[in-house]
Amino acid sequence: MLTHEEIQAIYDQGPEAVIALVEQLLARIAEFSSRLKELEERLAKDSHNSSKPPSSDSFKPNKTRSLRKPSGRKPGGQPGHQGNTLPLVDTPDLVVDHSPPGQCRSCGAALENIPLGGYERRQVFDLPEIKLEVVEHRAQSKECPCCHQVNKGEFPGGVSNTVQYGKKLKSLGVYLLDYQLLPYERTSQFFEDVFGASLSEGSLHEVVKACYEGLEQTEEAIKEGIRQAEVGHFDETGMKVAGKLQWLHVACTERLTHYGRHEKRGKEATDKLDILPKFRGRAVHDNWSSYPQYGCEHGLCNAHHLRELTFIEEEYQQGWAGKMKGLLVEIKGQVEEQKAQGALRLEEGSLRELERQYQEIIEEGLLANPPPEVKPGQRGRKKQSKAKNLLDRLSSKREQVLAFMYDFRVPFDNNQAERDLRMMKVHQKVSGCFRSPEGADYFCRIRGYISTLRKQGEQVLTRIERVFAGNPFVPSLKAE
Repeated sequence: MLTHEEIQAIYDQGPEAVIALVEQLLARIAEFSSRLKELEERLAKDSHNSSKPPSSDSFKPNKTRSLRKPSGRKPGGQPGHQGNTLPLVDTPDLVVDHSPPGQCRSCGAALENIPLGGYERRQVFDLPEIKLEVVEHRAQSKECPCCHQVNKGEFPGGVSNTVQYGKKLKSLGVYLLDYQLLPYERTSQFFEDVFGASLSEGSLHEVVKACYEGLEQTEEAIKEGIRQAEVGHFDETGMKVAGKLQWLHVACTERLTHYGRHEKRGKEATDKLDILPKFRGRAVHDNWSSYPQYGCEHGLCNAHHLRELTFIEEEYQQGWAGKMKGLLVEIKGQVEEQKAQGALRLEEGSLRELERQYQEIIEEGLLANPPPEVKPGQRGRKKQSKAKNLLDRLSSKREQVLAFMYDFRVPFDNNQAERDLRMMKVHQKVSGCFRSPEGADYFCRIRGYISTLRKQGEQVLTRIERVFAGNPFVPSLKAE
């Protein structure tokens, strides 16, 4: 802050000194205005107009507004919905008869010798007594009477120690840790409370490691299936490993899921995971800078675009953004309607009309957001507004934005990858960070196997048990 005397001294130096001061002040004001605008935009972002998760939203009332339109239906089950009422079974495991009294409750007559006239059925579904079953294996021996060779029986595969836990108990441990996302300590406590089994955290770690090693070939089969897919989804999110930020990468389809951990977020990580470099289908993603570097076809996530357009419309009050939102949603509706009728693409006339509307909105947006003015002698690239950056992407990559319109196999958004990442974030909230890179790798491979099982309608617990039997489930690569 200049004092009165300092201002007077500058004034006394003449007009040039005053002009220089004013120019300096104007530059400072412009700098502060830019920083203020950036902070206001940052505060204005939440889950409805950016890629920030709902958990980061403030608790201000009526702040977030869903992009989904009201269905008009009442809450609860809809007409025609098949309920899941608990039915009576024809062959119960145990029948308990409750005899009538020995005397009539009305007149007191004896009923001992009166035949039964029928019964009313009621069934209770409950758990049997939960306890561990101990199976002792005995390898018997016989001595040959001729040569005195002692011949012993062979223990079955997997029975290698004097005392050990079986594959059913091990598979339940992996199920609780990597599917139900319980921490190691709580999982150990579960086995103590329910079974009286002292399955320590260290023992659980060894169980998980064995499952990880048993899934090596299965993981490679999943990766190869994604490489061969016509459409694949790719995304990444941060994860804490040993107290440091690392990255969880997902590559998936409707039937397959692969997770991979890496210290980096970009191309170095994607190359090491070795799916996208060999992928030749259509890769759907959020336009993160590393993805467009690969030579396959690309499709951009329009859920991201809708949120960005919402931000431009609300914060900049630019009408073109609302029109583009409406057009993308309209195209999505037309595509879904035609797909339901068995069509493979929109009619040529409809395509040309939608392309024309798209271009008109782009031109309207460019008029409202001209390129930034470059001053003489200015070096470097001039920073553009968020609206101009979005317009440039929608314009230069329109084929990728509208890929879902040209090819019905391509989805409107990248929600498949985002759904597959969601439970990984839940794990981090419940159990905290991974203590070691090895533990994170164990979880990624096993969780990818479990996610693939769920997508293909397989029973998770029994398929984990097959891993410990040396016969893991081989996923089907394509829809049947």
